[in-house]
Amino acid sequence: MSAFGAEFFRRFYFNPATRVTNAAEMRDRAALILAALRHARIPVRRILDAGCGVGLLRRSFAALLPRATYTGLEYSEYLCTRYGWVQGSLVDFKARAPFDLVVCYDVLQYLGDRDAVRAIANLNRLSRAALYFSALTREDWRSNCDRGRTDRSVHLRTGAWYATRLRRNFRYLGFGLWVRRDVTAPLWELETPRI
Repeated sequence: MSAFGAEFFRRFYFNPATRVTNAAEMRDRAALILAALRHARIPVRRILDAGCGVGLLRRSFAALLPRATYTGLEYSEYLCTRYGWVQGSLVDFKARAPFDLVVCYDVLQYLGDRDAVRAIANLNRLSRAALYFSALTREDWRSNCDRGRTDRSVHLRTGAWYATRLRRNFRYLGFGLWVRRDVTAPLWELETPRI
C-alpha cells in the first residue's frame, strides 16, 4: 500500500470487513467531546480536525454545532483531492487564529519521535481552549486493538510518553479530552483524573 493513498483508505475506512471505525462510533465520539466541553463551559465555534481522514467527525460536529466552522487538515494528497481538505502536516501547520477545539485522533503514531514532539508543541499553538487527543500506544497494541483492522506501520510509544508532553500545556479532563492550562474550566477535583 502506498502510504495514505486510495488502497489504505479503502482497507481501513471503506471496507466493512477491515475498517477500523465507522460513522456511528464517530457520532458517539463527537457527542462525548462536545458534551464534556459544554459541561466545562468551553464554547466551541471553530474546530480543527488534524488528520481528519475521510471526515467521519465532520457531519457529526455539524449536526451538533451547526454554526461552528470545521477545518479538515490532512496529509494525504489523495484525500485532499477527494474531499477538499487543507493539505499539510500537523508538525508545521499554521493557522491565522487558534481553534476552540483541535481534534488529533490517531495521527501521531505515524510520526517519528522528533516530528511527534514538534506536532505536540504545535497542538498548543493551534488550540485556544481544548484538545481531543488519541494515539495508538504499546498497551493498546498489546491489549486493546483488533490487529486485523489496525495499521501495523506505526511508531508505538507508551501512553506516558504522550501524557508527559501534553501535560506541559494542557490539563487532562478524561476520555481523551485536554484543556489548555490557561483556560478556566469549572470542574471538581474528582471530575479531572490524574494521568
